[in-house]
Amino acid sequence: MSHLRTRAVHAGQGPDPAHGALATPVHQTSAFGYGTLEHGAAIFSGDAPGYRYSRFGNPTVQALETKMADLEGAPAAVAFGSGTAATASILLGLLKPGDELVFLGPLYGGTESLFRSLGERFGIRAVDASLRGLPDSLTPATRMVWVETLTNPGLRLHDLSAVAAVARSRGVVSVADNTFCTPCLTRPLEHGFDLVMHSMTKYLGGHGDATGGVVAGSAALVAAIRSTGLGQVGGNLSPQEAFLFLRGIKTLPLRMAAHCEGALAVAQFLSTHPAVAVTHYPGLASHPQNALATRQMQGGYGGMVSFELAHGGRAGAAAVLDRLQLFTQAVSLGDVNSLACHPASTTHSFITPQARAQNGIREGLIRLSVGIEHPHDLIADLAGALDAAGHAGT
Repeated sequence: MSHLRTRAVHAGQGPDPAHGALATPVHQTSAFGYGTLEHGAAIFSGDAPGYRYSRFGNPTVQALETKMADLEGAPAAVAFGSGTAATASILLGLLKPGDELVFLGPLYGGTESLFRSLGERFGIRAVDASLRGLPDSLTPATRMVWVETLTNPGLRLHDLSAVAAVARSRGVVSVADNTFCTPCLTRPLEHGFDLVMHSMTKYLGGHGDATGGVVAGSAALVAAIRSTGLGQVGGNLSPQEAFLFLRGIKTLPLRMAAHCEGALAVAQFLSTHPAVAVTHYPGLASHPQNALATRQMQGGYGGMVSFELAHGGRAGAAAVLDRLQLFTQAVSLGDVNSLACHPASTTHSFITPQARAQNGIREGLIRLSVGIEHPHDLIADLAGALDAAGHAGT
């Protein structure tokens, strides 16, 4: 199976051997019988395959892990109860007090907050390399480099192959948060990254009804993350949530095509509207990294758009957001229905005002997650909100 559309449907799944069910069964159990003492001992020691307790592994969750490893081109994957649990498990599973984590921002506010609170509480120093650049920010204490394949909310890119090469030359683990792009558009491991993670809550689930995270990479790294994140922290994904993600991923390539189509149309409209100072979307020729996006992304430029109003700041953003009808104000993204938010007061309220200013997260910035509705209807909704808010002639 070489095509992503085919693998999204079939990888990790087949008719259930017990009864032939086409949908992977939900193994809603906390513990598993293992027959004999010696067989149980072999399972616990890792000398025999099998399940013992759903915190450590579950057949429904394993099917999802197998599917995600396949889609990202990884030997192994491990699923968690949220994207934040996945992020925390990477830190706690691979780093120790005295280590440095270097990131290229801007990052999702919750991720940076986790680095600077939980990480630094355990003696792991977080270093923002956005101003100095990655090579000049690495020190002998650096053990990990972290990037997002599309930054949140400014939708900038990093040259993934260049980042991975720098990390590899210094012997540090490279991690890419691929939530915005999904394997449909970008596969970081193909660019040389060691690990890729997702908040599955977003595009992978796609329907706003499940919360989860996943990490994919080498068997050794994933095993260390699994041991800490599941065995010691207990951040496991429930089998019911795994079932929902397995179902959602089957249509991921089709949904991503619709998201990309709608986002490009919305971005083109916003880029010509007199009330909009700047539109951030890598598919626009005006985007400063359009050439890199075209080279690094396959099949589209994603479903996220952000834009800055020419006037009005926070009050102006509220006037627009509060008048939207099809776009629901919510902080998540990747749903089939369109969402909108004000990053400065929501997703990035966790970081300092100085960090927001440095990363261009101004009070007049609005972030859109473009769903799969018809683009003409979404554009009409935005036009109506901008006009009703009194921005038509500005």
